[in-house]
Amino acid sequence: MKGTLKQYLLLFSLLLLVCSSNATTTELPEGAESRFVSVNGIRLHYVTMGQGPLVILLHGWPETSYEWREVMPLLAAHFTLVAPDLRGLGLSEKTHGGYDKKRVASDIAALIKQLGKGPAMVVGHDMGGKVAYVLALLYPELVNKLVLVDCMPPGTEKMDPSKRGSWHYGFHMTPEIPEMLTKDREKEYFSALIKKWTHKKNAISPETINEYASHYATPGGMTAGFNYYRTLPQDGQFLATIPDKKILMPVLTVAGRYGVSENLYTIMSKKSNHITGVIIEESGHFIPEESPKLLAKQLLKFLRS
Repeated sequence: MKGTLKQYLLLFSLLLLVCSSNATTTELPEGAESRFVSVNGIRLHYVTMGQGPLVILLHGWPETSYEWREVMPLLAAHFTLVAPDLRGLGLSEKTHGGYDKKRVASDIAALIKQLGKGPAMVVGHDMGGKVAYVLALLYPELVNKLVLVDCMPPGTEKMDPSKRGSWHYGFHMTPEIPEMLTKDREKEYFSALIKKWTHKKNAISPETINEYASHYATPGGMTAGFNYYRTLPQDGQFLATIPDKKILMPVLTVAGRYGVSENLYTIMSKKSNHITGVIIEESGHFIPEESPKLLAKQLLKFLRS
């Protein structure tokens, strides 16, 4: 009986390995490398390329580090670029908990320390922007410039549909139901949301959406992604305990005209005394993929100043 159980466990482990190996990033920018590192007790995956001062690129939902594939080559001549897969997403280790932005920010803080090239300039989009925001508040010694790309700081989101908020917040925060309804439909669900949230409807190809869905569809992948939403109330409660804490380093906000627009700059101008705001006119929410050249231009201008 024990031998049989061991055989089943071995088979199950092999199946998980196969599932994980099928969800690999199929294309990297030329000159980029895929690496793994142990930080904060978890195995974190990241893509790196370039030389120069350290720049951390944090992706959003429902994406992975692959989101930065078109931006990274435009910056690599000037910076050492590191684009991690956030905890539980992409090729990084899935954990049962720890998806509040304070905890994920501590993952990135540990990564910066381990890379040994800090402090870093940190760029975050969507959920990655929320992580970057908390990172800059809690670890100002590790962040010398902060860029937030079409996101809203935790606690400032409009999550109530009856007050013109976005319906997906409540859906994603609901226990178990989102996983059940999106199982085996991950690509279709991502396609529908990306179509809704982009201004340039063909900017993110079906192949790219399949790349993202292949990772989230692995065991526990969708749950990890939804957990970034489920912890938003906890994030807001934590930040409410430090309402007067300011962002000390220079800040750049970059928003899509058809994304969060001026709302990001308006909120951040209350948290920073050294802030620049940019609107990308012909872009929706997914600026790194809808307008990579314009984003890279703004990043070069800000990060090299």
